[in-house]
Amino acid sequence: MQILIRRYPPVEAEHRPRTRRHAKHVLQERNKRSLAAVAIFTRVLMSCAVAMTLAVPVTSAPAAGADPDCPPNIGYQPECAYRPFYTPPTPLPDGVAGDIIRTEPSRIALDPAGHGNYSGTGTRIMYRSTDGRGQPVAVSGTYIEPDRPWAGSGPRPLIAFAPFHQGLGDQCAVSRLLSEGSFHYGGFLDFVFYFEAGFVATMLDRGFALVITDYQGTGTYGPPTAGIRVPTATAVLDSARAAKRLPGTSLTADGPVALWGYGPGGTAAGAAAEMAPSYAPELDVVGAWIGAPMADPSLSLDYADGSAMVATVGYALNSFVAAFPEAAPSLRQALTPRGLDFVNKTRYECADEVILKFQFRHLQPYFNQDIRQMFTAEPVRSMLAAQKLGTLKPSAPVNIDINRFDPLNPWVGARQLASDWCSQGADVEFWTNQQPPFLNKVGVNHLLTYFVDGERGMQWIADRFNGVPTTPNCDRLPPFELPGG
Repeated sequence: MQILIRRYPPVEAEHRPRTRRHAKHVLQERNKRSLAAVAIFTRVLMSCAVAMTLAVPVTSAPAAGADPDCPPNIGYQPECAYRPFYTPPTPLPDGVAGDIIRTEPSRIALDPAGHGNYSGTGTRIMYRSTDGRGQPVAVSGTYIEPDRPWAGSGPRPLIAFAPFHQGLGDQCAVSRLLSEGSFHYGGFLDFVFYFEAGFVATMLDRGFALVITDYQGTGTYGPPTAGIRVPTATAVLDSARAAKRLPGTSLTADGPVALWGYGPGGTAAGAAAEMAPSYAPELDVVGAWIGAPMADPSLSLDYADGSAMVATVGYALNSFVAAFPEAAPSLRQALTPRGLDFVNKTRYECADEVILKFQFRHLQPYFNQDIRQMFTAEPVRSMLAAQKLGTLKPSAPVNIDINRFDPLNPWVGARQLASDWCSQGADVEFWTNQQPPFLNKVGVNHLLTYFVDGERGMQWIADRFNGVPTTPNCDRLPPFELPGG
């Protein structure tokens, strides 16, 4: 099972039809792209459904004699089998950020049965990184060496892939999902489908080497930091360092690196892009594709409330508690019993499970005070402000891609990020996907844009590796209020 991603010629978002006939042609082309993207998106959902049909037993009752301390993982090894690798040594060995702590071969498959494989060889890695307080921490991930040669210019390039978060539980780590055929099922609602598998496969087919971080606290046992600017950035940058220090790869120490991410991964890639000059100046970062970033978390509350993605607020609360332990008591005191249950469940469950459990809920019943006042008062206001992107200048070209009607990560935040980076002299290309809103409460415009624009983003990355001149548009950024927006 392989998800195919068609390549479409770029069409400028702000392009205006010159004639009625031309307008009809533009509309037809947009409709073709929309229908093709819907078909791809439907194929992903059908693949997930087929995988679930094959993997889910008739009953969700645990097997007789099952070990409660070793949860099942239908179709692959039980969770406890991962522990020897993912438990960091105490104390961590001496070293610097990016040093390899341990490795092991990693099965990588495109489907749970292992019939479809990536064109590459996987290595599971644990490497040294830096947490939000400057302390060393162990992070896990996967390096994939492509089978195909690199046909472009210069040495083989590396993409530091910042994945879309699949949940905060250790079973949701992407390095595990890649081993499990991009599908985890532990019984009843404990499942998640890793929908970025098609992008990983396509990048390998292009000859790009990949390193995919699990982020701090996911995979390796410890508190999660999903969406927290500094530790997600360091996890991405140190994964690139670790990949270059792995023995037996086709990478060179001075070879080019690109950053890639969408949604939560786009936020992490954006943070890594602006921190790279100061945190990892030795890396030759030649570009960063930043898809649908949460550029300003203070704008997100109204977007998540009442949507299928309301559980993202639970992820954020858990990450804030982990990253700012001094604020944990006040945050927990603000929660009702339902809110505590919400936070506890989103801490240990994967994305698909919490979406099913909490979709379309409103957030106010989870709090015993006005939620909007809480998010605009201390300490939450300062914590959110610290996660805002745009305060540092990326030295590499960046491409920001987002849908105008993104229902989860506001377009205005990404547009402001482009302005902030442009004002500092960065090389910025800002692309607005104009697919009209469709079932936005279930996040269609957020996810569908990835499949519409993903191949365009990969070509942009390939151009950076091949030295093609960039096309920044800081002087032509769209207004904050587009016609009809």
